[in-house]
Amino acid sequence: MKKLSYLALSIAALPLLSGCEAMSQMASTLPQATPGTTAKDSTISQTEAVSGIKQALNNGLQNSIKTLSATNGFFGDAVVKILMPQEAQKVEQALRSVGMGKLVDNFILSLNRAAESAVKEAAPVFVNALTKMTVTDAFNILLGPQQDAATTFFKRTTSNELTQKFSPIVKAALGKNNVSTYWTQLTTAYNNLPIATTKVETNLNAYVTQKAIDGLFVKVADEELKIRQNIGGSRNSSILQNVFGWVDQQKQK
Repeated sequence: MKKLSYLALSIAALPLLSGCEAMSQMASTLPQATPGTTAKDSTISQTEAVSGIKQALNNGLQNSIKTLSATNGFFGDAVVKILMPQEAQKVEQALRSVGMGKLVDNFILSLNRAAESAVKEAAPVFVNALTKMTVTDAFNILLGPQQDAATTFFKRTTSNELTQKFSPIVKAALGKNNVSTYWTQLTTAYNNLPIATTKVETNLNAYVTQKAIDGLFVKVADEELKIRQNIGGSRNSSILQNVFGWVDQQKQK
């Protein structure tokens, strides 16, 4: 239990430090391990504890950001692809029915391009969140029963800041990708149809910003599960294998 407390304190302090200074100071907070020991021996080395936790927390975040910020990161993934706003789906149906499907397709593509641009700004927000991690957070993430504990932590601590970061980027991307033009064309075309009884007005900036954040957390949760369950060999380094092997062992006690 003493070793467990040391590890939790180290996890909580990790985001406050960086580089060689972090490694040096963090090492001093952990008990010395016998050379050559591994998680199977119910202990891990100082360097493994520090580097392993940092790598585990960062891997899923960086992989998610890299995947979604690439071209077609949102548009090519059915799980996170941004579709027409629900309140505007009647516009899509009506326009497609009168042969204006291409206009709708261009609009949807532009929404997803805006989200792909915004996600690139997520990394520093997550780094900032790590500095706020407490000992309780660390225990919940590593040893709690929830398979998405880290994702839940990041949702709680980053959602507001992500919105602030993403919103101006989405706004600029919507302009760059002619989304405003497409939206004006779509709504004008729909509002001119005989079946349109009420005008459709949607805050596209807020809509795409929230969808970008939602999609990001979907991917973060997927990456977290992979590391926890070692799906597809996601514990792809000796550090991750030792640290999470140790965590697995604690849960079995």
